[in-house]
Amino acid sequence: MICCLIGTRAQLIKMAPVLCELDQRQLEYRLVFSGQHKSTMCELLDEFGVRQRPRLLYEGPEISGMAQMGLWLIRIFLRALTSRRSLLRPNGAGPHAMVVHGDTFSTLLGAVLGRLYGYKVVHVESGLTSGDLTQPFPEELTRRVVFRLAHIAFCPGNWAFSNMARYRVQAFDTGHNTIVDAVRIVLESSGANYSHDAGEPFAVVSLHRFENIFRRERLAFIVQTLVELGRRIRLVFVLHPATASQLDKFALRTQLDEAGRIDCVPRMTYLPFMRLIHQAQFVITDGGSNQEELAVLGKPTLLMRGATERREGLGETAVLSRYEPDVINRFVDDVLASGAGRESPQALPADSPSARIVDGLKPFVSSGPDSS
Repeated sequence: MICCLIGTRAQLIKMAPVLCELDQRQLEYRLVFSGQHKSTMCELLDEFGVRQRPRLLYEGPEISGMAQMGLWLIRIFLRALTSRRSLLRPNGAGPHAMVVHGDTFSTLLGAVLGRLYGYKVVHVESGLTSGDLTQPFPEELTRRVVFRLAHIAFCPGNWAFSNMARYRVQAFDTGHNTIVDAVRIVLESSGANYSHDAGEPFAVVSLHRFENIFRRERLAFIVQTLVELGRRIRLVFVLHPATASQLDKFALRTQLDEAGRIDCVPRMTYLPFMRLIHQAQFVITDGGSNQEELAVLGKPTLLMRGATERREGLGETAVLSRYEPDVINRFVDDVLASGAGRESPQALPADSPSARIVDGLKPFVSSGPDSS
């Protein structure tokens, strides 16, 4: 039996091509949402054409705070262990695979419960590391723990693959990250129906990581930086619910509203967001997935982070800010001076990393439908 546990939108975007590949091959699997993210998750399934419908571990409000996250993790963990009808309990004879992705609390939850339930833990996007346990926190720590819990690691490239040599895990090099398959689906789709009519060139901002939004000093620095950049180019700030909540909590939203050239818009689904960034001159983000897909698209990218575990785009289209004003200003100077937004998309690889992952999952396919 194959059980795919997914918690966040970023995970779903990267796992959607794998789920589509399972659907196309008519291979049975169970899709479970942890409930860490709620809104737009089912819309994303529809955008990518995933046929399997999810089962929910948690049906409460979306998790947007650290304390709420901790309570949610404990509650879901205990419920999964004590319920005889847990959605994660394997059915039938083995072998069973618990497929988790990335570096979120849902990744850790799935890996731990997978071990306890007797699954082979399969980690997709394995082997990425910043080399520093404190950056980014808590994602880097989560990755290190999951590396040790995993039985099978699907690594997005030779560098990630080589990082798993020190762990007792069966590692596979998928060649690329599954984000290239997600971008491939987007480029072949005509369903992206969102555009932003700013009336002038603009840049997109998307920030949501713990280290950026849960510390007032850091978030205040970012807001002041955006206000200053807004005097040079209009900004479209795509607000994640947690980001909007923290801006209000720290009384920083007013600065954005009064700046005059910063448009705050609600978070959107994947295809509209990709169309928005295609129109942008450049993107400011702290998202690892954004870094990867923007590198594929060749879009100038400023990473609002102190460190990154990903190599995509660095030294080419992406600049790591390390929160240094000189680095930030130099990036904007260079992009605006060189004809910003004239990206040169990479040629997508002929091989599909998602297909390689499904090839590796075939030994875990159930002999019949998963009716539990």
